[in-house]
Amino acid sequence: MNPLLEKYANLLVNYCVELQPGERLLVRTTTLAEPLVREVYKKALEAGGHMEVEFEFREQHRMLYAYGNDEQLKYVPTLLDKALKTFDAYIFIRAPFNLMDEQSSDPARRKISKNALAPLYKIYSQRTASREMKRNLCQYPTLSAAQNAKMSLEEYEQFVFNACGLFEDDPIQKWLNRRKDQQRIVDMLNTKSKIHYKGNDIDVSFSVKDRIWINSDGQTNMPSGEVYTGPVEDSVNGKIRFSLPALYMGRELEDVTLWIKDGEVYKWEAKGDAAFLDEVFEMKGARRFGEVAIGTNYDITQLTRNILFDEKIGGTIHMAIGQSYYQTGGRNESPIHWDMITDMTDGGEIYADDELIYQNGKFVF
Repeated sequence: MNPLLEKYANLLVNYCVELQPGERLLVRTTTLAEPLVREVYKKALEAGGHMEVEFEFREQHRMLYAYGNDEQLKYVPTLLDKALKTFDAYIFIRAPFNLMDEQSSDPARRKISKNALAPLYKIYSQRTASREMKRNLCQYPTLSAAQNAKMSLEEYEQFVFNACGLFEDDPIQKWLNRRKDQQRIVDMLNTKSKIHYKGNDIDVSFSVKDRIWINSDGQTNMPSGEVYTGPVEDSVNGKIRFSLPALYMGRELEDVTLWIKDGEVYKWEAKGDAAFLDEVFEMKGARRFGEVAIGTNYDITQLTRNILFDEKIGGTIHMAIGQSYYQTGGRNESPIHWDMITDMTDGGEIYADDELIYQNGKFVF
C-alpha cells in the first residue's frame, strides 16, 4: 500500500494544490485516513510548506446534533475559520466511518449548524473560485465507503486508486493529458449561449450566456473528469428525471424528477424518502440550479454511490441544485450543493445553440 499512498500524496501536494515553499496547507479528514495523511505531510515538508491537520473522530457530527445546545450548534471551529479565510491550500480527504450515522439526526438541528457555517463557506467558495486558496477533495478507501459501493474493501481500494491513475508510472502526466483532451470541449462550449439536454424523460434547456465552462482536470477533485458551468439562474426550463440514485446527507432517492420554470423548481417527485426533498427545497437557494455538467471520465464505469466518482462517469450529465461555483459566473447562494446524475448513453442528446454536439454519451463534434 505505501508506494501507492506515496504516489497519491505526491499527486495531491504537487499537482492538485501545487504547494509552494512557505504556503500553509490544511488537511481535514477522519482518523481512518492517518496512513495517507502521513504521506501527505512528508510531501508537504519536501515542498517547503506548512501543514496542519484536523481529524474528525467517529460519530462526531451525530453527537453534536444529539447533545449540543443552540450555541454549540452555531459554533464555528477556530482552526477551520482561520484556515478557510487565510491559508493557501486545503485538502479534504473523505474517509467515512459510517455514511449513515447522521441519518436519524433532527433536520432542524442540522440546519442550525449548516446556516451558522454558511458565511464561512461563502468566503471559501470565493477564495477557491479565484484559486487564492487551492483546494482538493479526494477519497481514502474505508470499509463504509466500500460497503456503500457494494464492493469488498480490497476491490474498492483498487477502484479508487485506478480512478486516480495511481497505477500509472506517472500519474501527474495522466492528468495533464486529460486536461488537454477536455480543453477542446471547454473551448467549444465557451462559444455557445444556449444548451439543451434531451433524452428519456429529459427535456431541459438553459442559457449559459457570459458564463464560463470549467475544465475539471483533477486539481479541485481527485479523481475528476467533467466539464461544468453555472446556468443563468432564471433561464432553466423543462423537466428532467435523474436515472441514477440521488444521494445527499446519507439519504438515497431513486428517480428524482424535477419540473422547472424560469429557473425555479416548482414540482418534484422521487422514490424513497421523498419527504427529504420537501425539507431540502425549503432551504435558501435550493430551488435554483448552481451547476450543469457533463461527465467525461470513461475510466469510471460503475456506480459507487459516491458523488466524487459518480458525477464523473463518462456518458452522464448532472445538474446541482443550490450553491453556484463562483468561477463559472454563477450567482446562486445556498447552504447546499446537491448533484443529481442521469445516464445519456441510450438516446441522450445535447444541443448547443441548436447544434447537435453530443449523442448517446459521446461528443460528436
